[in-house]
Amino acid sequence: MQLPVLGVIIFFGLLLLFNMIKILKEYERGVIFRLGRLIGSKGPGLIILIPMIDKMVRVDLRVITYDIPPQDVITKDNVSVKVNAVLYFQITDSNKAIVSVANFFEATSQLAQTTLRSVLGQVELDDLLAQREKINAELQRIIDEQTEPWGIKVSVVEVKNVDLPPEMTRAIAKQAEAERERRAKVIHAEGEFQAAEKLKDAALVIAKAPNAMQLRFLQTMVEVSAEKNSTLIFPVPIDLLDAFKNYLDGKRVSGGGS
Repeated sequence: MQLPVLGVIIFFGLLLLFNMIKILKEYERGVIFRLGRLIGSKGPGLIILIPMIDKMVRVDLRVITYDIPPQDVITKDNVSVKVNAVLYFQITDSNKAIVSVANFFEATSQLAQTTLRSVLGQVELDDLLAQREKINAELQRIIDEQTEPWGIKVSVVEVKNVDLPPEMTRAIAKQAEAERERRAKVIHAEGEFQAAEKLKDAALVIAKAPNAMQLRFLQTMVEVSAEKNSTLIFPVPIDLLDAFKNYLDGKRVSGGGS
């Protein structure tokens, strides 16, 4: 009879010891309640509890990544889009995270979803696509202010994907194409302007040195003859045509005077 009783005592002793001793990792804290009253957090390392009196809740202090599911958002310019984001947060006060809110993870996730819809509903589509950093900073600031009483620090909020309706995608593609065509025309016009400036400079040089035109004419003849063409084009100098025109005008005046 003594052996079974001793075995029972040893069993209950081990069970009692197991409930008394807790080991917490470096990134864990234990929030201790004694008879239902909060007495603080302990850890990391070896923690000794009073059986049947103390109760411990483990809290992970590492950064938690939460993928916000796609949210239906109507932007300020009445465009319906689906937006998802990612949230990074960390518990800074384990006591508040357990006592101040029933489920800190669920509360933070719901707050992130509602804030995402609220903030993005106040911006236009162009700003949503072009000013991601500004929107991310605003989301982080708002969510962090709301979760601070819970002992939670929101470090980063990043908008990941913005799914546009097909008709809006086509409209943006047309807008981008029109913008590219506009830039191409501007670049072409700038090139024409620069070419005209160079031609003007060349004309001024030739006007100061008429013999340069003859040299240019001879160079052109050499280039044309090198191509072994059967047809040669001889440009007529403008000065010759002017002289011929003046001669005809003089004949007309003298004929009319007689």
